[in-house]
Amino acid sequence: MSSIGLCRWGILSTAAIAKKNWRAIAKSKSGTLVAVASRRLEAAKAFVRECQANTPQKQEPEAIDGYEALLERKDIDAVYIPLPTGLRKQWIIAAAESGKHVLAEKPAALSAADLEEILAVCKRKGVQFMDGVMFMHSARLPLLRQCLDDGDSVGDMKRIACNFSFLGDDTFSQKNIRVDSQLEPFGCLGDLGWYCIRFLLWANRWQLPTQVTGRCLTGMRGEKSETEVPAEFSAELVFPGGSSGSFYCSFLTGNQQWAHISGTKGNAFLSDFVLPHFGCEVSFGIENPAFVASSCDFHMQARSRRVVANEYDSGHSPAQEINMFETFNRIVLDRKLDPYWGDIALATQRVMDQLFVG
Repeated sequence: MSSIGLCRWGILSTAAIAKKNWRAIAKSKSGTLVAVASRRLEAAKAFVRECQANTPQKQEPEAIDGYEALLERKDIDAVYIPLPTGLRKQWIIAAAESGKHVLAEKPAALSAADLEEILAVCKRKGVQFMDGVMFMHSARLPLLRQCLDDGDSVGDMKRIACNFSFLGDDTFSQKNIRVDSQLEPFGCLGDLGWYCIRFLLWANRWQLPTQVTGRCLTGMRGEKSETEVPAEFSAELVFPGGSSGSFYCSFLTGNQQWAHISGTKGNAFLSDFVLPHFGCEVSFGIENPAFVASSCDFHMQARSRRVVANEYDSGHSPAQEINMFETFNRIVLDRKLDPYWGDIALATQRVMDQLFVG
């Protein structure tokens, strides 16, 4: 455990998303980055040079040759693991066995059974597990919960719809690991659908759906992939209490990441529920439309309002990825493990398992 009042981090892999989290660690008040490991030392050195030039850590992190060497270090409390899903279980367990707390990218594992094994090891070793869903740490989410609970903004929730997609180019469709069935077998369902499932579960207070239907609309097979992976996927879920949800995720559709919640009295709309749009505010809209008719006059009044949190989209505190590390750091430094983060990852994984085989 750190004796300097900071959670000391290591990063396993030089994946692109790790650059964003390099910055998040640097901008956090309670964490510091000690080392970055790669299977090739030169890759780790290049990664450190690039990131240090862009967003300097107070002390330049060390480039490490091999993941094992980083996990053996005594001056690291926690590791961030952005390795592909197909490799993730091995290294999460190795990190936990070495006494390191773990923040890992999503999907958390290849199956709920694998994740249960991961969580059991983390519990036995007394280390925290969390997946890297950044929007869970945004100040916007508690504001949205207030609107869902106040009885008037939305009323009784009946329907949620989410879309998350981007258009991959020819290089993506052939060479990206997200279209390699050995590395990322869930394809767009794991890369994008995970966020939609998480949002649906959050809105329904973590109740698991009673009915789940998934359909792969289009497949994609990279040049090194043994089989196709989902490139376009749609899903329908029914929850206890009468609410339902749907989502669409795709590597074949332009940028979109919206969520819409419909209720008996109104609706809430987020145009950017995963990655906030550029700026110093994150927001959502509430509408309580009213139909007004008098004689020959017929009008639908929008009756809309905007709910705002003062939070940067990325890169500056407060931003959701920095909040994520601050939350994790406090768990480590206070020595108070929080099973909530593993529980919600497991719930998400269980739904994804049902969809992938459904």
